[in-house]
Amino acid sequence: MGVTRQNARAGRGRTAAAGTAAALLLAALAGCTSGAGAQHVAGSAPADSGAASGAASAPATAPSPSGGAVVTAVPTPSPWTQERLQKALSDHGGNTRTAKSNVVTARVGAIFSQSGKGDHFCTGSVVQSKGQSIVLTAAHCVDGGRNGGPNTDIVFVPGYRNGSEPQGQWPVRSIVVDQRWEDSSDPDLDVAFLVLGTVQNKPIASVLGGNKLGVNLGFGRTVALTGYPSNAGEPIACFNTTTQQSTYQMKIECKSFPGGTSGSPWLTSFDKQTRTGTVMGVIGGYQEGGDTEDVSYSPYFDNDVLALYNRAVAEGG
Repeated sequence: MGVTRQNARAGRGRTAAAGTAAALLLAALAGCTSGAGAQHVAGSAPADSGAASGAASAPATAPSPSGGAVVTAVPTPSPWTQERLQKALSDHGGNTRTAKSNVVTARVGAIFSQSGKGDHFCTGSVVQSKGQSIVLTAAHCVDGGRNGGPNTDIVFVPGYRNGSEPQGQWPVRSIVVDQRWEDSSDPDLDVAFLVLGTVQNKPIASVLGGNKLGVNLGFGRTVALTGYPSNAGEPIACFNTTTQQSTYQMKIECKSFPGGTSGSPWLTSFDKQTRTGTVMGVIGGYQEGGDTEDVSYSPYFDNDVLALYNRAVAEGG
């Protein structure tokens, strides 16, 4: 990349307190039914671009260094008081339930092998971009790093439920990971962007919308997670407050997030007017997302992740 990690990641570690906007995340999960499946990878599988359809995958490439403003969502006013939010976190934070089917969870999908005929083994989510064609996931879901290259036999199925594919199967045109992930499987860079082809000549975000990408947002934020266990036909959801695991790693306690949930988005700053939030992490990183089902990790999203995103946009996303 031409940028040392020290320089690219300077100024990290500031803690951000959870605000009242986090209450909107709880509203997005309200009405979920109980019953989660018993990270996070399962199986053997490691606005304006006109992206062409097709499943051909380009080799993973290193991003160019880039700057630019941090992308964050501006929360709308909420009737929730801080006391009500804290009570909700105390009563329900960390509990996992079946995710409600709505416009928010429709942007989260299962990653399948064998053109949708095999099992789903990871999770991804749609993020906003110029070409409207980008899905965010964990790098270890789609690229073996030092143990192997990209896995090109994958498709993305948003909103998958018990064999139903409401928006169809979306081909992956290219996989974008950091060169340092390729070279050393650096857990701090366990992030990947998939550039999708079109379905019926439409890019995915033009159909489903997408969440914003957030970088340098600090620690201690309330986030909602949605992911697909490999042993379940429906996604699960949880919300809680993040903590700092290490300099470049975040941690969250959410019960029963098993194999298949790697790549699950960590959504914060939900805006109920636009029905969008900001993704500030994915299950991955330390221990490839965690070696127990009740604690999950994510790489800290900083300027390296922003540079990777910009490379995906340049690839047609």
